[in-house]
Amino acid sequence: MTEHSEHREESLTAATEARGLEALVSRATRAGKGPAPVERWNPDFCGDLDMEIKADGTWFYLGTPIGRMPLVQLFSSVLRKDADGKTYLVTPVERVGIRVADAPFIAVEMNVSGHGDDQVITFRTNVGDVVEVGPDRPLRFVDESETGGLKPYALVRGRLEALVARPVMYELVGHGEEIEIDGKTMFAVRSKGAVFPIMAADQLKRLSA
Repeated sequence: MTEHSEHREESLTAATEARGLEALVSRATRAGKGPAPVERWNPDFCGDLDMEIKADGTWFYLGTPIGRMPLVQLFSSVLRKDADGKTYLVTPVERVGIRVADAPFIAVEMNVSGHGDDQVITFRTNVGDVVEVGPDRPLRFVDESETGGLKPYALVRGRLEALVARPVMYELVGHGEEIEIDGKTMFAVRSKGAVFPIMAADQLKRLSA
């Protein structure tokens, strides 16, 4: 057996046994160095890991919360969502699937600078990412009345998004304004010259009545 195939066998075993967390840590070597270049890596799929990111952003492994933030930040740096809609932890030698209840990140803090077309909205996520909203990092708004209404999402990197926490969402909406888009008056927010519609202005008025 070649050295490469031996390593692949060990990786697959590690990803499916109780020592999997420690094994993944040993191979995710970019702790503290920011996101890894996971989009450039194309390792084999090694199976699913019993890891889940809950809707509130809490990471669980084998049904137990991962309480160490440096560990969560390390895993978040090798996270990737593929075109198949599934989310993976990716290293140069392996790709393992995990479950995500909603978005993998939560936007927990917001800063707004400038005005009008010069306005810039910046979010900080629960794992320490700093995201400037703009044409390359858009905002999208989902109206889910069955789950509590408006849910804003900010693109962080790749296909990974951050759900804007509800207190931050109220702050975000406070910077909204009526803007005409394609002949329709929308309630929207601006950032880095881009406009992100929240809802039709007349819909907002009905909700506020």
